Amino acid sequence: MTDTTLTGTWDIDPSHTRIGFATRHAMVTRVRGAFNDVTGQIEINLEDPSLSRAELTVQMTSVDTRSQQRDDHLRSTDFFDTETYPEMAFSSTRIEEVDEDSFIVTGDLTIKDRTRSIGVPLRFMGIDTDPFGNVRAGFEGSRRIDRRDWGISWNTPLDSGGLLVSDRIQLEFELSLIKQV
Repeated sequence: MTDTTLTGTWDIDPSHTRIGFATRHAMVTRVRGAFNDVTGQIEINLEDPSLSRAELTVQMTSVDTRSQQRDDHLRSTDFFDTETYPEMAFSSTRIEEVDEDSFIVTGDLTIKDRTRSIGVPLRFMGIDTDPFGNVRAGFEGSRRIDRRDWGISWNTPLDSGGLLVSDRIQLEFELSLIKQV
């Protein structure tokens, strides 16, 4: 079983956490992006996993793909409609350790007021104390979703018969947590 020092309440460190995504563009290249404003908290109880929970909130206007024009388009009604739906939220319904240092976090992902249950596999990367005395833990994982399940369906057909933007989105999680004292 994973080190029991994981048991406790952890805050997401937004400056060291990355909630990212990747998708195919024009069927030949990959576009990556991230959300720069992420908050949340995770409670881990390895003795009684039913008491574990995770809550995460992402400010959708913080989308960053390294292209202002693309980011503005993603914020528009074609994609995230950030004026109407400013946040994406995840709330766990179950956290289970499925192997040594491997977890499945199942929960409700809400984007644009549409909620779907997903399971996110996360790998525990380690735990240590930083130079400021904070106990830190890291987790990484990814999960593929279909953006149409959340009402994000804008696209443009290509001459080849493909589409400009893939419907399959790879969500990427690099979580840096700080244990509450």
